[in-house]
Amino acid sequence: MRTLCMLFIGSCLTCLFSTSGAAADSLPPIRVSEDGTHFVRGSSQERFALWGVNYDHDSSGRLLDEYWIEDWDDVVEDFGEIRELGANCVRIHLQLGLFMDAPDIPNEQSLQQLKKLIQLAEETGLYLDITGLACYHKKNIPDWYDPLPEQERWQVQANFWKAIANVCRDSSAVFCFDLMNEPILPGKEPAEEWLAGELGGKFFVQRIALDLAGRGREELAAAWVNKLATAIRDEDPDRLITVGVIPWVFVFGGGKPLFHGEVAGKQLDFVAVHFYPKSGEINAAVEALKAYEVGKPLIIEEMFPLRCSPDELTKFIRKSESSVDGWISFYWGTTAEELRAKDNPSIAEEIKAQWLTLFQQMSDKFATPVDRP
Repeated sequence: MRTLCMLFIGSCLTCLFSTSGAAADSLPPIRVSEDGTHFVRGSSQERFALWGVNYDHDSSGRLLDEYWIEDWDDVVEDFGEIRELGANCVRIHLQLGLFMDAPDIPNEQSLQQLKKLIQLAEETGLYLDITGLACYHKKNIPDWYDPLPEQERWQVQANFWKAIANVCRDSSAVFCFDLMNEPILPGKEPAEEWLAGELGGKFFVQRIALDLAGRGREELAAAWVNKLATAIRDEDPDRLITVGVIPWVFVFGGGKPLFHGEVAGKQLDFVAVHFYPKSGEINAAVEALKAYEVGKPLIIEEMFPLRCSPDELTKFIRKSESSVDGWISFYWGTTAEELRAKDNPSIAEEIKAQWLTLFQQMSDKFATPVDRP
């Protein structure tokens, strides 16, 4: 499909990029409603529901910011395919090591490519959830980064977000900034590594500190959030900010939210949680969501039939509709049709194809339509 579409894509690029101003006007900024409970767009008071995908890597496992320059045409095509799925939002993940050349020096080439991606989002009619500070591939972590003491590491993270916010501040296509994917704190004993838990060669979970050093967990989480949120709002004061978290209340069967609690969550505009319900436990997952109903908009920022069937995940979405303001799944650059056309598709590929089909079918019900320029 990529080969067949390449000439068409190339012929359209000039036209697309010449209309970026009009495109930006067609995407009113998403904001929190006056009562603080849901999303609205522009001057409208009607509820806006997000329906999107994580576009974190391609089918070979390359992360977006590892190929988005060399294989830009693939990114353009993928955004079109995401749009065809009925999505109105794309979550991207940016690696700190590819955006920071030194503790206080951002990488200009990466920032310029981010600008280009924002323009593509404007033209395609897709909002961006930008997640930062990723250290998913260890090979891209700078040698100077991990040895830094905690506060110096936080300053680098603040510098990262300051640079990103400066690039994004003029675009209403940027829905939000997610400070870090699934941050965690150390336990009672100090930790030795900043990263925790490898999954398929990637490290999606990261500690914000190695040692509590006598601090309360809420105090530490709040200090980190405040540091980064302040850096962002100095450049982009109206941008929505969140933290996408593992729902430990669901994992452990009790407790209270940390980053989205009363202390650490003061600077955050909405709640973002990552849910992968287990087969046979859909009702328990829906019940666990109640712990994250804190009077702010709530989105499922990650979901996929990883531990349940596509039909069960559909059930989870339908049962959570009354309390959730958005759902974000995954897309890795291969359509359902392409997956089914393979000679011997694997069980995983068959599940992906089934899920993408269901996701597209549900878009009419769950996604607030966004006009395409």
